[in-house]
Amino acid sequence: MTNYFSSNFKLGILGGGQLGKMMLYNTRKFDITTHVMDSSDEAPCKIACNQFTLGDLMDFDAVYNFGKQVDLLTFEIENVNVAALEKLEKEGVKVYPSSKNLRIIQNKATQKLFYRDHNIPTSDFTRFAYLSEIEDAIDNGGLQFPFVWKATQFGYDGTGVKMVRQLSDLEGLPKGECIAEDLVPFKNELAVIVARNSNGDVKTYPVVEMEFHPEANQVEYVICPARIDQAVAEKAKNVALKVSEAFKHVGLLAVEMFQTENDEILVNEVAPRPHNSGHQTIEANYTSQFEQHIRAILNLPLGKTESTVGGIMVNLVGAEGHTGDVVYENIENIMSLDGVTPHIYGKKQTRPFRKMGHVTIVNEDINEARRIAEEVKKTIKVISK
Repeated sequence: MTNYFSSNFKLGILGGGQLGKMMLYNTRKFDITTHVMDSSDEAPCKIACNQFTLGDLMDFDAVYNFGKQVDLLTFEIENVNVAALEKLEKEGVKVYPSSKNLRIIQNKATQKLFYRDHNIPTSDFTRFAYLSEIEDAIDNGGLQFPFVWKATQFGYDGTGVKMVRQLSDLEGLPKGECIAEDLVPFKNELAVIVARNSNGDVKTYPVVEMEFHPEANQVEYVICPARIDQAVAEKAKNVALKVSEAFKHVGLLAVEMFQTENDEILVNEVAPRPHNSGHQTIEANYTSQFEQHIRAILNLPLGKTESTVGGIMVNLVGAEGHTGDVVYENIENIMSLDGVTPHIYGKKQTRPFRKMGHVTIVNEDINEARRIAEEVKKTIKVISK
């Protein structure tokens, strides 16, 4: 077995954002040498890795040359050059999750077709090469309002997704490949994070419920355990396991799902990495999602996933009307509340809706945690100087 601890082994991480930074809490705990590449010289990971490389994640040569310096490569963002990962894999560099899975997941149309091919429940959709084809489909009755437009690539945190109720809603959207999804009447948005190592050992985290911001289309609260029936939670877990089995991924797979009005579970999309729906695991679970990702990609025994306490995560995003040097207004006030822990990502510049940090609220009583979460949300403001 490889000696990862206090050794010459080098773990490479593509992407230097907050997810990488939280992974690095654990590589430092285990004394694993890390190399990180990001396109920003001010990436949050820069202060915590052993070696930092400035480079474009979509550039073949940059990714390939970076990958040749490490023993195993992982990523914290999907927008990376897959062709470079494929070449590295051929040359013996381990890449987890694999380039094959990343190629499917990077494109939302390919991802949806993958679910269809593997009998995984998902909402109906139509794929379009160009935005103009949607207008044609509406004209000839092939597509009805309302539906959800999604760009097939490069969407994140609510960008690249739009509810379309009338023709004018299509104005100003990117012209390229997209999908139109049936609008699903749902009660809840749920997520399950599945961890899998290359031995094929699998563990799931408890089902979480996500409450979204109505305008920004970003998660406002992640609530664990989800306030749903046990039978629905079991169904969600089984669907997530089916998705994990279909991908045979190594690392984490966050499976986002809809609970429909009649309690069916439909897969919305997946992320092959630590995910916003698992941030509360740092304080509220035996093993955080970030430690688990490291364990999984290194083929170490997977940690216990159960919650130790009820947990709620609140995203800290830049306030509207504020761009510039960041100030966390009233942060001391929220820290005076029981069970509240802020995580500040290290981005010096704020802008509207930019993810700047998160706050975890833990409490034995999930309803009390939800009440405190509301207070946190109202109190702290991410503004500029």
